[in-house]
Order: sequence, then C-alpha cells, then structure tokens
Amino acid sequence: MQKPMTPLCLPSRFSRRTFLRRTFWTAATAAFVSRLPRLVAAAANPAKPGKGLDASSRTFLRELAAATLESAKIPPGASRGGMGPNRTGLTIISPGGNYAALWTRDFAMSLDCGLVSAAEIRAHLRLIAQCQNGGEERRLQSGALIPPFAIVDHINLAGGAVFYPGTYSSGEDQGAPPWGPLPPIDDHFYFIHIAYALWRDTREAGFLDETIHDLQLLDRLERAFHSPASDPVTGVATTTRERRAVGFGFQDSVQLVGAMSFATLLRYRAARQMTELCRVGGRAAAAAAYEKAGDTIAAHLVPVFGDPAKRDGWLLAATEVGRQPDVWATLFALHLGVLSADADARARATVAAAVRAPGHTVEYKGAVRHVPSDRYFRPDQCWEAGGTRANTYQSGAFWHTPTGWLIEALAATDAQLARQVGERFIQHLRDEDFRRGDGRHAPWECFGLEMVDAQNPVYLTSVTLPLAAL
Repeated sequence: MQKPMTPLCLPSRFSRRTFLRRTFWTAATAAFVSRLPRLVAAAANPAKPGKGLDASSRTFLRELAAATLESAKIPPGASRGGMGPNRTGLTIISPGGNYAALWTRDFAMSLDCGLVSAAEIRAHLRLIAQCQNGGEERRLQSGALIPPFAIVDHINLAGGAVFYPGTYSSGEDQGAPPWGPLPPIDDHFYFIHIAYALWRDTREAGFLDETIHDLQLLDRLERAFHSPASDPVTGVATTTRERRAVGFGFQDSVQLVGAMSFATLLRYRAARQMTELCRVGGRAAAAAAYEKAGDTIAAHLVPVFGDPAKRDGWLLAATEVGRQPDVWATLFALHLGVLSADADARARATVAAAVRAPGHTVEYKGAVRHVPSDRYFRPDQCWEAGGTRANTYQSGAFWHTPTGWLIEALAATDAQLARQVGERFIQHLRDEDFRRGDGRHAPWECFGLEMVDAQNPVYLTSVTLPLAAL
C-alpha cells in the first residue's frame, strides 16, 4: 500500500500498492506529540527479555511501537488524507501510514504486542462483527460475490463495510478484477484472533454471548471460520480460478491458485483458538471438532506445501499457480511451532542459509522479502502471476512486519546470526525514527535496496508484530 492520491481524483478501484499516494508524516508526528504523556506511561513498563535484541533495543522498540500505535489512531470526527470525518463512533486503529480506515488484519496483527487495551479490542471486535455479511450470498454489480457470513477487509471512516482490497468504496463497485470475485480469506481468521485476544487478555468469556444483529458473537465466529473454502480431507485453505480469493492481504497483488500456505496457517491457528473459545463458551462438541480440524491441518502442512524431494525447507505459497517458496509462510509456521521436528529443523537451516547468502536473498536491514531472490519465477518476474515489477512491493521489496519471526527462527539455531539481524533492524529504526523529524519516516511499510521505492511511513505492523514476537 502506498500513500494516498488527492481525494478529488481518487478512483473507486485501485491496487493495494497504489492505494495511497500522498505523504503526510507530519500529521503522524503531530499526533505523537499530542499524546506524549500517554506514550511515556506506556514506555514505563520495561520490555521482557527477548530473542536477538538487547535490553536497550527492546525498550526502544517498545517505545517506537507505542508512538506508532498512537499515530495510527483516528478519533471520532477526525479526518485523514482528505477522507472523513470518522463516523464509526470510536477511535479506530488504522494500519498507520496514510490509511484512512480500520483494516481487520492489520488491527489483529497488532494485538499480541501488549499495547492495545482490552476496551479497544472489544470495541473494534464489535464494529467488525456488525459489518459481517448476513446469511445470504450477495452478488455485486462489479461481479464480486460476498459469501454468507464473510468478514470485511476494512471499514471506511463512514462506517461502510468494504470486503475487497483496492478501494474505500463500500458500494456495488467494490471487488472483482484483479482480486477475484471472493473477499480475502485471511480476514475471517483474523476476526477470530481478535476475539481470542480479548479472551486471552481478560479471561472473561461473557462477550461471546453478546448478540449482534440477532446472532451471538460465538455463532458469528463459527460461521466466519467456515465461510472460506477449504479442502475436506486436508483442511487446507483453497481457492480456484473461477472463484478466486486473495489468501493473505500482504499478498493481495499476487494471483495464487490451489491450496495456499499462509491462509492455511491462519486457519490452523484459528482452529486452535476456536477450540478454546468454544470450550469456555460451553460448546464441547464444537471444541472437539475444531481441535480435530487443527490436528488435520498440522498433519498435512508439509505433505501439501513442502518440497517432496526435501531439497530445502521452504513452504510453497500455493499448489497450482504460485508454486514458489513463501518466506513469510515458512517463518510463520516456525513461529506457530506447527511443523514436525524434521521439517522444523530443515526449515530453520534453509532460512539461516538464505540470510547468510550474498545479495540480500531474503533479508535487508532486518526486513524480509516474500520470495527468495534466487527463486523468482523469472529473473525479471518475482511471482508466476500478478504482483508488481521485480524487487518492489510484494514482489521483492523488504518488509519489517515478519522480522520478529525471522529473528525468532534464527535464534533457535544461530544466536549470533539472530543478533546480527536484530541489530540491523534496530539500527535502521533508530536512524530513520519518525519521531526525530527532519525527513525521517520509519517504520516504513516496505522498501527496496538503498531505500528505493520506500512507501507508507509510520506503518504499524512493522513494529507491533516484531515487538510481539521478540
């Protein structure tokens, strides 16, 4: 996602990469200054020991994440990037940068860092649940199809439900080409993660009984889990050419077909979380079914997505279109601890070898590519279908969102290499810290070598997700 275009010429449909075209980091800086007392209080809690970072670096990362989180908030009545005012009735937490909406996945991905309050989680969970599709499939004028109980991709400042990437429109023109007729899959499982985070942080399950539009929240979670397509034998998340859906929003410019590894890992985690939520919600039979679903997915991850010849430990992004190593999915699998001992060791060795390889094969300034540069579909084309030009955005740019998973993966087998990656990550943030002003904008959403094509300053998951892992 890039910086916003001027509102007067904002088209109704455009790619995530060109979603935003105008830098206004000064607004983020102003927001940070206005909330400085709260940031000081948040930073007063010392960081716990983490992997790959010393105490000073952990404290710095926590403080920067707190500042970035505050800058991402859009209070009621406020506007951002020429859009607004915010009429949702709550202070929404946007993805940061230049985004003028609440994104389900980005919000969910920031909840494990310990900086978002239970009250904020509850309010956002309720808003997303209110925007969930009903029990009937909706066919839009654009040709898009919204399945029963689908979860929104994002909610605009007017409170409109936007189910597809590339637009702020909640109307009949959203969706369809180039993203496929169905909404992204990952939001359904991130919706569950939001509910699980609220239970985890409060240990109060009463919110699961709350009725929203005549349906209990726990029922909504169950229907969200089963809304996207999956293979009945292996449990993996699937999509087809005819009814294609984006699997993971950080790959929404890419066209993947078949079983998709990252979406499947999210489905696995959601199954584990639904097991616990159904138990505390008094649904023992459903809990047992979700536990079995999680076990089934875990047993089939490597057979479906691994290299049959065991030449390396990468998981493939997809099984039909997009049979290329997915660095993010491999790191996420290691983070979840879902791989067998043999596959886990092979994956960690593969990751470490790629980090040590010359030419920034997967890592630069502690940030991570989606596909190893030596495994592009062609030298001048990262993915088999879709994507952007090579070495940009989701086709080879570097992202700090999965950095914590990378450091965590390395720390188990090569502590020195993990520290080196962590030092590169923190040094970049210190050098480019947006709080220093003078043209500095870190944390960035992503960037290329020598910071070419850096886009979206003060981006939230670039620091909150690493903080959670580390």
